[in-house]
Amino acid sequence: MQLIPVFKIGILNAWIFILLVLLPLLLVGLFRRGVFEKTDSIHASILTTREKKIFIFSKVILFLVFIYSVFLPLKLETVWFYIGLPIYLLGLILYIIVWVNVTTSPPDKPVTKGLYRYSRHPMYVTFPLIFIGTSIATASWLFLVLSIMLIITHFYNGTIEERECLEAYGKAYQEYMNKTPRWFGIPKS
Repeated sequence: MQLIPVFKIGILNAWIFILLVLLPLLLVGLFRRGVFEKTDSIHASILTTREKKIFIFSKVILFLVFIYSVFLPLKLETVWFYIGLPIYLLGLILYIIVWVNVTTSPPDKPVTKGLYRYSRHPMYVTFPLIFIGTSIATASWLFLVLSIMLIITHFYNGTIEERECLEAYGKAYQEYMNKTPRWFGIPKS
C-alpha cells in the first residue's frame, strides 16, 4: 500500500465504490422523504456544541473521502483489489439491506426489523466494511486513515441518534434499546 497513490481522474476510480454508498441515501431522500421526518426536527435542538462540531467534522471527512475517491484509481488486477473487493461488496450488500429495512418500515415507528434486530446502528456497522474494503482495493493508506476517521465520527454520531430516537419514539425505542445491542450481537429476549 502507498501513503498517497498517483492521482488520476478516471472511470475506474474509487468514486464508483463511494457513489454506490451515497446512491441509496439520495434515492430515499427523493422518493421516501417521510422516513426522516420524525427525527429531522429534533436533530439540531438536542446537540451540544461539541456534538455539532463532531457532526460537521464527520460530514467534512465524508466530503473529503468522496473528493479523494475521484482521483484515486482502483488497483485492478492486483492482490489489493481482489482482497478489498469482497470486503467492500459484503459491506455494500448489508448496507443496501439496511436501507430496504428503513424504507419498508412505518415512518412513525422505530426501525426494528431485518438487520436492526441485531444492531441499533447496522448502517454504521457496514461502513467499516465498505470504506476499509475500498481502502484495500485502492491500496491507499491516506484513504484508510480518512476512512477510520469517518468511521469513528459515525460511531459517535450513533449515540446522538439514539437520543433523537428516544425523543421521537419514546417508550417503544427504549424497549428496543433494552433488547438490541448497540453495534452488533444477538438480541435479548
